[in-house]
Amino acid sequence: GLRRKRAVLAVLLHFLETYKGLLQEEESAGKVIKELYLLIMKDTSLYHELEDEIIKLHQLVETVELKVADETPPPNKQVKPLFRHFRRIDSCLQTRVAFRGSDEIFCRVYMPDHSYVTIRSRLSASVQDILASVTEKLQYSEEQSARGDALILVTMASSGEKAVLQPSEECVFTTLGINSHLFACTRDTFDSLVPLPEEIQVVPGDTEIHRAEPEDVANHLTAFHWELFRCIHELEFVDYVFHGERGRRETANLELLLQRCSEVQHWVGTELLLCEGLGKRAHLLKKLIKIAAICKQNQDMLSFYAIVIGLNNAAVSRLRLTWEKLPGKFKNLFRKFENLTDPCRNHKTYREVLAKMKPPLIPFVPLILK
Repeated sequence: GLRRKRAVLAVLLHFLETYKGLLQEEESAGKVIKELYLLIMKDTSLYHELEDEIIKLHQLVETVELKVADETPPPNKQVKPLFRHFRRIDSCLQTRVAFRGSDEIFCRVYMPDHSYVTIRSRLSASVQDILASVTEKLQYSEEQSARGDALILVTMASSGEKAVLQPSEECVFTTLGINSHLFACTRDTFDSLVPLPEEIQVVPGDTEIHRAEPEDVANHLTAFHWELFRCIHELEFVDYVFHGERGRRETANLELLLQRCSEVQHWVGTELLLCEGLGKRAHLLKKLIKIAAICKQNQDMLSFYAIVIGLNNAAVSRLRLTWEKLPGKFKNLFRKFENLTDPCRNHKTYREVLAKMKPPLIPFVPLILK
């Protein structure tokens, strides 16, 4: 009997350790765990040998119960702005934090004339729920819907590519691309949709990058990416790979980090291509290689990879005069970086380098998902 009870306790403890983070999201989870705990406590007088396991269980139960109590939404629950659905100038001011399916967020939904409504919604809301909020904000009447003027939700990229979202789709907030936005329109106005003006106008490059020190940029990248990385629960990786569409609400933080990786890649290429003047562009190229080197030294392999991939972009590679003007020392350094990111033999070189690093470190997350 003792052996069987110890085995059951071992399974329960392992379950609580593994799923603790996810269980805290559900208020009812604390109650279920408490009931199990009380049932087990009845046997403690009969089985003194289980004292160590009971103490560990007691600590885990306390942890879950305390967090459930703390995270019960107050009357005025704070709503998080979802940075990806605001204009670029606004997104710079918003902190990126951990998200859960039950969290409420602010999001902008644009109209065909580029006006917008800001709605409050759950992160896990369906397209139907989002459209209901938009309809309410616009005071869209039932008569208009009955006449066939019902609204549809569309994703629009800066390239002009657009797609209609199905009413049953959930958690669409975490699935958009870097320069994509949500639009609400009728089917009649779908063909006339065009990207936001600031997404298609070519503007001069960011002058701040030329003034900033490489160490400062690299350290900011590492600190920012660490904050995003530590928000990810281990099970998000499992849900992302095996659950596909069903796991989206559970993988919001992982998807934000993946999107950030793409952002850095595009940022590197965009700044170089928008930089006017050969000398200035060569200086920026040198600075970006130096930033990648410092990120590697910081053990931020996510930033390192993103910068190197951005510099390997076909449009950047074609800047022949810029690469020729680069000092030999930096050309050799970049060749080493290319060898490190070489995908041959299942990224063997990268895996060997990573194995020699001691935590804390930020791995190249897309490779983990492969």
